[in-house]
Amino acid sequence: MSRVIVYPGTFDPITCGHEDLIRRALGLFDGVIVAVAENTPKVPCFAMAERVELVRLALAGLDGVRVEPFRGLLVDFVRSQGARMVLRGLRAVSDFEYEFQLAGMNRRLAPEMETVFLTPAEQHMFVSASMVREIARLQGDVRPFVHPGVAERLAARYQA
Repeated sequence: MSRVIVYPGTFDPITCGHEDLIRRALGLFDGVIVAVAENTPKVPCFAMAERVELVRLALAGLDGVRVEPFRGLLVDFVRSQGARMVLRGLRAVSDFEYEFQLAGMNRRLAPEMETVFLTPAEQHMFVSASMVREIARLQGDVRPFVHPGVAERLAARYQA
């Protein structure tokens, strides 16, 4: 039986921290489905199709990874993929409370699913997509935090 885990997020944009978690998950699971969420309450920098494209670009060459867009409840998407596990990243203690609530609600909606928490490597602990967007918006250098292709796309988006 294949052990596949779903890693959901808006990935607006995908960061080196996200990539690190995916690589770590590949060492523990047979495959990772990166689920790019529509997330209508937020106004994303990139449209869903662009985010999917950027995630695929950043993860090109990684065996065992599939990138899929999704809308609606995560538990429904996970079931539709034949998976039973969800990956969530924890960068800091402040992430834990929100992620703990999500895991509890997902467990209530789908008792057969488990949430697995991983922490990124130390050099990525402070990196968030919102910080990367803000640095790019202010014309800063985001290259240390994202794939080169993602950095180019951010620079083009926020050109002065």
